[in-house]
Amino acid sequence: MIQLIVGAKGKGKTKHLLEKVNNAVKTVDGNIVYLDKNTKHMYELKNRIRLINTSEFPFSSTDEFVGFLCGIVSQDHDLQEVYLDSLMDIAFVKDKSMIGPLLDRLDKISSQFAVDFIISVTLEVEEVPEAFRSQVIVAL
Repeated sequence: MIQLIVGAKGKGKTKHLLEKVNNAVKTVDGNIVYLDKNTKHMYELKNRIRLINTSEFPFSSTDEFVGFLCGIVSQDHDLQEVYLDSLMDIAFVKDKSMIGPLLDRLDKISSQFAVDFIISVTLEVEEVPEAFRSQVIVAL
């Protein structure tokens, strides 16, 4: 399953994502991973959540990002939820029209490996591809 937190830059998407991930620790039995472009929020995450700073890894395209994500999923059979902060930045999505194909790929990974993706994206609700609008849980 994919869940989306959407809104313009600076509207508070990360705050909602951090709140959601920290609450998930109470109910999720498996492992939780939080991907971000830096370690700025490291001390805001509960210690059971694994923070991965994507800027430390040498990928520079959306395809490489998906491969990186597949590596994370493949190495942890207990992985239950993955939180992605600022998807367009960490996945090198330069054109908003490319978000639909990326969400399709993430949805397939989610279905195949039973991993939920909770994602913050700098888009307005109207810009979210129609197929994924029902997965918007917060619109700012």
